[in-house]
Amino acid sequence: MGTTLARYFRLPEHGTTLRTEVLGGVTTFATMAYIIVVNPAILSFAGLPIGPSTVATILVAVFGCLLMGLYANRPIAVAPYMGENAFIAFGLAAMGIGWELRLGAVFVAGLIFVVITLLHIRTWLANAVSLSMKHSFAAGIGLFLGFIGLYETGIVTSFVEGAPIGSLRLADTEFLRKPPVPVKIGDFHDTKVLLAVGGFFLMAALLCRGVKGALLIGITVTAAAGFVLGVGSAPKGIVAMPFTGDYSLAPIAFHLNVEGALKLSFMPILLTLFLMSFLDTLGTLVAVGAAGGMLDENGNFPDPEKPMLVDAVTCVFSSVVGSSTSGAFIESATGVREGARTGLAAVVTGLLFAVTLFFIPLVQPLQTLSYAYGPALIAVGVLMMASVRKIDFDDFTEAVPAFVTLVMIVFTYNIANGLTAGLIAYPLLKVLAGRAKELTAGSVVLALMCLVYYAFGLPH
Repeated sequence: MGTTLARYFRLPEHGTTLRTEVLGGVTTFATMAYIIVVNPAILSFAGLPIGPSTVATILVAVFGCLLMGLYANRPIAVAPYMGENAFIAFGLAAMGIGWELRLGAVFVAGLIFVVITLLHIRTWLANAVSLSMKHSFAAGIGLFLGFIGLYETGIVTSFVEGAPIGSLRLADTEFLRKPPVPVKIGDFHDTKVLLAVGGFFLMAALLCRGVKGALLIGITVTAAAGFVLGVGSAPKGIVAMPFTGDYSLAPIAFHLNVEGALKLSFMPILLTLFLMSFLDTLGTLVAVGAAGGMLDENGNFPDPEKPMLVDAVTCVFSSVVGSSTSGAFIESATGVREGARTGLAAVVTGLLFAVTLFFIPLVQPLQTLSYAYGPALIAVGVLMMASVRKIDFDDFTEAVPAFVTLVMIVFTYNIANGLTAGLIAYPLLKVLAGRAKELTAGSVVLALMCLVYYAFGLPH
């Protein structure tokens, strides 16, 4: 069995082993399993019932991970995007659009991805991004993951956390005022915060010593310590059959309005979904590739057509079963940092998601274990910051767009916003510096698309 797997996934060729790939797949699953709870909770604001939505979320992850592993042979997990689900749930709320139409938009966007991937247009656009910009994507996403980890664990928190409501008003008739500082240091008397800090330094120490499975060991030890200290919640149940009762897919599967999504008035929404997913996937591939040293000398992810086609097909599948836009997950970098280099790791992640279909009540407490998986996100953020060294800071036409990308990703709490801002700034700086000849047709096309995103789309 081991020999067959090694041959199919070409393990020796990629300098990896069966054990390393399994470890990487388990680690990736551990750091992204929260989507089983979080994604349905967010989509519930769009009107999708939580039970069926939970099953749909898991099915998309299983489908995407297995396809990525078996077809593309990449250690990258695929699941519903956590940024796009918020756009589907909240970004379109003011427009009074039903969830069936929102799923229709996801379906059409997925088909567009499939077509442009097969025509190699998607790869052409991806290769038009400069080396410095690509590495700014990786570093920016690293900072973003670090910020998510810090915020989710409570090491940093909102400025208004714990503040009396009255102190946040300028007058009785006015809304909450803007805080002078958006975030502040967290409560270091909180057991969960202290566990997160301890978990991070445990992971860091293990990484310093070159211990294999450092992140997974850190997650496990921190979670166990939390339960011992009484801050872990117990599950309300253990086993539940999927596709029946509260977990039936019937209320949402195939309930998508494709015709409405094809109307001209709906184009800005499709454009927004397209750019968000395209740039998220590009940024994720570059970031994960950088984390595992898989990029070529030009900063390109090797043979990107297959993983791009996988996330496009999975996006279509996601809309059909009743979930939001899907794609490559940045948390895959945790598995890659543990040594995963082939699709076997993605298969392992997918199989673990498949198992959770029967244990949904058991895995639901994961949403309370941010003190355990949050430190892993911070650790990966540290590792991914190495990409900053490959940004050409001596050339301001490269440094400024890269800086714009970094700060806009972190300070707008959205990957797509940062990537689009940087891609607009790049050709603008080249033109203003009198170096327009350095631009490629692809970089200009991307900039124009990003301008449309800000002018007519729905950035958030």
